Amino acid sequence: MILFKTARWKNFLSTGNSFTEINLNKDETTLIVGHNGAGKSTILDAISFALFGKPHRNINKPQLVNSINGKNCLVEVEFQIGQGDFKIVRGLKPGIFEIWKNGTMINQSSHAKEYQRILEQNILKLNHKSFHQVVVLGSSSFIPFMQLPSGHRRDVIEDLLDINVFSKMNMLLREKTNSLKEQIKDINYNIDIQKNKIDTQTKYIRDITALTEENKREYELRIHEAQNSINELQTANSELSMGLEESIRESEEGLSALHDKRQALMLRGQDRQTNLSNVRKRITFFEKNEVCPVCDQGISDSHKHTILESAQQEANNIQSECREVGTEGTSVEKEISEAGSILRTLRSRLSELNENNIQISGLQRQIKEYQSSLDKDVSADLYNAKTDLETMKTWKVTLLENKINLSEQYNYNSVIGEMLKDTGIKTKIIKQYLPAINKLVNQYLQILDFFVHFNLDESFHETIRSRHRDEFTYDSFSEGEKQRIDLALLFTWRQIAKMKNSVATNLLLLDETFDSSLDHDGVENLLKILYTLGDGTNVFVISHKGEILDGKFKSKIEFKKDRNFSKMC
Repeated sequence: MILFKTARWKNFLSTGNSFTEINLNKDETTLIVGHNGAGKSTILDAISFALFGKPHRNINKPQLVNSINGKNCLVEVEFQIGQGDFKIVRGLKPGIFEIWKNGTMINQSSHAKEYQRILEQNILKLNHKSFHQVVVLGSSSFIPFMQLPSGHRRDVIEDLLDINVFSKMNMLLREKTNSLKEQIKDINYNIDIQKNKIDTQTKYIRDITALTEENKREYELRIHEAQNSINELQTANSELSMGLEESIRESEEGLSALHDKRQALMLRGQDRQTNLSNVRKRITFFEKNEVCPVCDQGISDSHKHTILESAQQEANNIQSECREVGTEGTSVEKEISEAGSILRTLRSRLSELNENNIQISGLQRQIKEYQSSLDKDVSADLYNAKTDLETMKTWKVTLLENKINLSEQYNYNSVIGEMLKDTGIKTKIIKQYLPAINKLVNQYLQILDFFVHFNLDESFHETIRSRHRDEFTYDSFSEGEKQRIDLALLFTWRQIAKMKNSVATNLLLLDETFDSSLDHDGVENLLKILYTLGDGTNVFVISHKGEILDGKFKSKIEFKKDRNFSKMC
């Protein structure tokens, strides 16, 4: 059971910088009064904000901070669960969220959502929706149980009966089932890979075994053909190489001698041309000059004639020699051309010889490879290949066994999942409590002078029959009748919570319940219920009609506005 002790707040909504503190377990019944806007309902928003991080009414978080001071918004709530004393501290500007147990702050999670989850699931063991169905009945931002969708109704009932653990189990089971799906998918993938490996390895073994005598004969034939080609090339090389090197050497020497002879003829021809040029100059001199330029003596005609005749004869002789040199040079050029042609032919034979040697080397390598294939011992490879194949088959069997085990676990999880669904174990438990729930609701309806028969089924759909057995729905009734049903459900949930000891609490807050649709008899009957609650329940009734309810509660708290700040009197 949650025993709420105190709630205090400052700079929260219209409250100023001084703490407003209310003792939550002092009196059995407390009336909270004040004019509209005085801050009566602030206690609802403060407790809800401290416990769940959001107010009871539909107010944005930034609006919770007092608009005048604009900072240091702080709310603290103290309560006891068993032997543990807890204090929740939550604030805005700056943001604060602390959970204290027995004077020590619980280590804060790295994320505020995780810290809130610890508070709701491990400490309070109820959420915001269930808290307001059990603790609060208000006219503002309150959604009665009968106006909730069926899914939310189920959430409230599961919290009250403390069976939401099955929902958590179902969530964990789904995670495990999804993990199993992934594992089975991976195993199927690995099995397919293993099958392909086995097929490939089997083909490889078949290929090794297929090295038959026919294959060997094929290799031998290839070796024979290569050897014949080598023999032919070697025979050709013998013919090509016969006297080849000597002939090339002799041709190169002869060609070199011819080049030398041609060079000598060229030098000789140049020398004769030089002599011829000198003779022609001497002839020209004697033809043009009558006086010797050296001794200044005259040159006689007979002497000039003799010299010119001798010079002309010498020139003729030189020209004759030049013609001989030219003829001899032509002959040498022809010999050089013939010798070059012979040398090229010899070198072509040498190139062919080298190409043949290259082909012989290639064929010899082929013969070596063929012979290696013939000489290769495939028994070792075959043994290793078969050993690898057996290993692959063993691993495939292991994978299949793992798949069977995982599939069995998946099937078990599917069965367990069906049990953990809303239509499984939880429905059976709810069915056990439905008679007690319906009985309590009808008892409270009778106390509130509303004589109908109310029934909830396992899908949380209501059936309401009048004393004449006419069937109605919740929406068929007036607002006052609806409020009687809401009150009956509120007190029923509190009673069921105490019976189950799940979310039982001492605190009950009624916000303007007496000010709304209840008639005089309804007010009296509701007071009758409040007086008989007992069991340490602390009821706080918020109302702006204090003159009607004055004197009917053990204590009274009044809120007033003083210079735009709410204060408790």
